[in-house]
Amino acid sequence: MTIQPDVTVDSRPPLASTDGKLNLIGLSREELTAAVTKVGAEKFRSKQIWQWMYARGATDFSQMTTISKTQAATFAEHFTIERPGIDRALTSTDGTRKWLLSFKDGNKIETVHIPEEERGALCVSSQVGCTLTCTFCHTGTMKLVRNLTAGEIVGQVLIARDSLEQWPATPDTTLTNIVMMGMGEPLYNYEQVKKALLIVMDPEGLSLSKRRITLSTSGVVPMIEKTGKELGVNLAISLHAVRDDLRNEIVPINKKYPIQMLLESCRNYPAASNARRITFEYVMLKGVNDTDADAHELVKLLAGIHAKVNLIPFNPWPGAPYECSSNNRIHKFAEILNNAGLSSPVRKTRGQDIYAACGQLKSDSERKKGEKVKLH
Repeated sequence: MTIQPDVTVDSRPPLASTDGKLNLIGLSREELTAAVTKVGAEKFRSKQIWQWMYARGATDFSQMTTISKTQAATFAEHFTIERPGIDRALTSTDGTRKWLLSFKDGNKIETVHIPEEERGALCVSSQVGCTLTCTFCHTGTMKLVRNLTAGEIVGQVLIARDSLEQWPATPDTTLTNIVMMGMGEPLYNYEQVKKALLIVMDPEGLSLSKRRITLSTSGVVPMIEKTGKELGVNLAISLHAVRDDLRNEIVPINKKYPIQMLLESCRNYPAASNARRITFEYVMLKGVNDTDADAHELVKLLAGIHAKVNLIPFNPWPGAPYECSSNNRIHKFAEILNNAGLSSPVRKTRGQDIYAACGQLKSDSERKKGEKVKLH
């Protein structure tokens, strides 16, 4: 089965910055080596630059003390080490932090850091806007503007480490996990997401284990098995309904890839095991998907899958058509799942006061009239 996107022209910006220099953030190892040797440097310099950028957080070649001043000047003449710009940084009363980041073309996305006592997760965006129109999600009210490049995805991680003062990149409890759950559908920008995550997982740089990375998809079925084989990261499925008629309404991609087709792809996910279960995300919508019957049907649907369920209280946003289920209803729903042997924690709402909670992210970016985006 192949994806048949409705749009075909790739509108990603070029890798060069506005002054014509090549931004090294987001290049693969091979691309970085080719770039530095092209300006007359030895191959091993690319390894040094890689380690300085991703293990130490260098933003300028002059900071790279293992490279001579002459060599650093040559690199600075041709290359740049650019992060996204920070338009706005907000901190919630619960410690959650949100950054509104901007790119050279003026487009913007949001990135969120969620601290906990023994860990910290960074919620990363993959697109400006979203190609999907999930009705409970604020991002879904935006049209897709464009895909992010690998450099723009990795740049979100670097910005977070800068802001959290997490250099050098060593094991720590401040930023332990990455969740591809921000703006956009990651599997409709698969190649750039893959490239970015391979950079993040590289042991000589940011060195984040694939076991600490979770990719969430609304159900782009043809790409799920490929993700498991090529990346091996944890998988999360935005399920949110147990019947096709309802899921067609709240997660419209279901019309193309219905529930049974989606669940079959999950059963075949290469990286899933009892120790690494697939997370099924289920937003609790009052009077919509929160009955006891829905809970019992969910148990039946997930039979035979290495699964756990993450129950998400609906986080309101301006103009939202839903209300959150009551606490009693959510916990009764969870009780049914837990009694059937399904681990079903209720996600604690974080960052709601700064619109940083699940389903609340949005920017004011718009696609230019007539511009199309390639999905892949």
